[in-house]
Amino acid sequence: MLDSAIKDLKSFAEKFSLDNKKILMLFSGGKDSSLALYLLNEAGLEVSALTFFHRWSWKETLNWAMKFTKRLGVKHYLVDVTDGLLREATGRKGPVCINCKKVMLWNAKWFALNNGFDVLAKGDNANDKIIGALLDQCEGDIRLCNIPRIGVPFFRPLIKYTAEDVEALAEEVGIKPYRMYEHARRRQWREGCPLQYIDREEIVTERLMDLAYRVNYEVSKIARRRKVRVSVRVPSFEIMCWNCDEEMLSEVRQIIERFR
Repeated sequence: MLDSAIKDLKSFAEKFSLDNKKILMLFSGGKDSSLALYLLNEAGLEVSALTFFHRWSWKETLNWAMKFTKRLGVKHYLVDVTDGLLREATGRKGPVCINCKKVMLWNAKWFALNNGFDVLAKGDNANDKIIGALLDQCEGDIRLCNIPRIGVPFFRPLIKYTAEDVEALAEEVGIKPYRMYEHARRRQWREGCPLQYIDREEIVTERLMDLAYRVNYEVSKIARRRKVRVSVRVPSFEIMCWNCDEEMLSEVRQIIERFR
């Protein structure tokens, strides 16, 4: 399956003249973006990685991402978007993720334009929601989209692969991203950052962002030790957990009490 994926990617790149373009991969360090970066590199394309972080990002996953790009021999850019996120998110209702994506999108655009990149790449797979999204403006093959509003084409090498396909390919490559054992929004591994656990409709403040990080970082220590996925919403302190037993819940409640 892996050889076929690389061969298909090479063929696509030649057909759309991507083999002579500079590609910038929006790289979170998750399984999808890691696999996409690996495939682009293996296909012989000129690809670099761009990772956005802020002061509430998980340092463990960032460290893993940096080791992965070093292993591939891929140039890796890190951009701190803390200030932009604070401007966009604070004083507004959650979820923070909507504002964060906006900050990252426009930073990606200008980083690409100012550093000579021709194409932006994303790790979206076929299970990701695309209806109503910016990338619905694609004409022709949905893997490559020219979006006038952005000014830089978007390339999604995994968009025709299901999440199960991605899982199988990542297993074949040996990609095993660092896990924080977050609850996340779906049962499949979909981690991100602790700011996603600020309660909906809550007015976002810097103090609330700090609380979301501190509580969930402590909870993640238990989750990783027990290999159970758990997160805590703030400021409601609602516990979200897959397959938690009472002992696990008791440990989480003890942490919560320290932050009330």
